[in-house]
Formats: sequence, C-alpha cells, structure tokens
Amino acid sequence: MTSENVTTRSSKVSGWLAQGMQLAGIVLAVFIAKGAIAEPFYVPSGSMEPTLLIGDALLASKYPYGYGTASLPMQINLPETGRVFEGTPKRGDVVVFRWPGDTSQAWVKRVVGLPGDRIQMRQGQLFINDHPAQLRPDGMGEAEDDNGGVERAYRYVETLPNGVSHAILKMRDNGRLDNTPEVTVPPGKLFVLGDNRDNSADSRVPVRDGGVGLLPIDNLVGRADAVVGSWDLGMRSQPVWTWLSGFRVARFFTAVH
Repeated sequence: MTSENVTTRSSKVSGWLAQGMQLAGIVLAVFIAKGAIAEPFYVPSGSMEPTLLIGDALLASKYPYGYGTASLPMQINLPETGRVFEGTPKRGDVVVFRWPGDTSQAWVKRVVGLPGDRIQMRQGQLFINDHPAQLRPDGMGEAEDDNGGVERAYRYVETLPNGVSHAILKMRDNGRLDNTPEVTVPPGKLFVLGDNRDNSADSRVPVRDGGVGLLPIDNLVGRADAVVGSWDLGMRSQPVWTWLSGFRVARFFTAVH
C-alpha cells in the first residue's frame, strides 16, 4: 500500500467524520430549537373551531411559560419535575399542553380560568368569578367533525373580563356541558375550554372520562401563536389531482387570536 493510498483513505474517513459531525450538529440544533424556542403541531380535531380548523399546522412558542420536561420535543416523554422561568398564561391564551391522561399526546385549548378563579357554565355562558363573559351574536358558522362532516352552528364573539375577544361556536342549546357546578381553580392548575363549546372534552370533563380536567401548569408545552399552514382533510376523499385545492392559503402564516 502506497502512502498515496493511505492519504486518500484517511481523507475519506475525515470527510465522513466531518459530515457526520455536521449532521449531528444540525439534529442537535433542531432539538434545541424545538425544546427552547418553538415546536410545530398539527390540529386533528374540531374542538377549537372556528379559531383552529382540522388540518391546521400550529407553531407553539415555548418561552412564554418557562421550561420543564413538558417543553421537551414530544418524542421525549419524561415525568414532570417542575419548571424554570415559569410564567402564568393570561386568560384567553391558546395553549398547547400534554394531556394529563397520556402525556405523549399534545392537545390545544383556550385558558379561561387562572389559579383562584371561580369558573362555571350557566346555560352555555361562561362565568368567571360570578361575572359573565360577554357574548355577541356573530351570524352562523360551520362545525366540522373528525370524519369530515359539517354541521351548522351559531357563532358568537366572547369577551373575557380582561378584554380578550375571540369567536366561539354553539351547535345547540342546552348542551350536556352548558351547565356545570362552580369550580375554584387550585394553585398550579388552569381551567381550559375549547372554542367549539359543544364538541370539546376540556376542563368541564374529568380526565377519567376522556377530558382535560383541571390542567396542571407543569403540563404546558407552549402558547399557540401562529398557523403556519392548513390543508382541508376532506380532500382525501377526492381525486388526487384535486388535492392542491385543499390548501387554505389564506390561513398560512396567520396569528392565533
């Protein structure tokens, strides 16, 4: 074996090693960014309609509420051990969190109750500390179910006591979750609701029954700040060549309110 062959082989090994280190650095940077800055999520259900639609791709910011094991990329599932730089959400924030029933699942809801708040639903209207959230009729909307079916729904603009306004849907009067006992939110917990009030397993429903119950703040992943993309899943039943028309371009890179 000549010295030239040895040099060539050594150069190849060095090149592979450099490429491997570069790839490892990219993977590490992605994991750090997903753990510390923001992480994308996909919306699979209609519980947050009309704010979020089935098929939306969300970007959740990690820094507003501090960091804990729940902030790690969703592929990493470790027991919660508390948070650093902890921040409390504001009423009206749309949050992504690890579902208390299975922390490998990410869910998204709207915060309406903070620690110490008294929360109750009365005839479909939200009461916070015995004060009703204002409701203004806003015409009709459509609520899509997980199978692509659509149901007409009443649309309202709800305004929370801190002035945050957002749209909600009500498909029926006297829904099963329209009247609830008053609940005082304990320390370290949040009360969350879906904007599609008749199709959301949220804090009105205990974890044992498939809901969220009172959400531990330590389960927060981040704040849903933007929709970065959206595709109408109903297009799956259409011919492949029509699928491009399913992209909801108007929703790309829009803020979540």
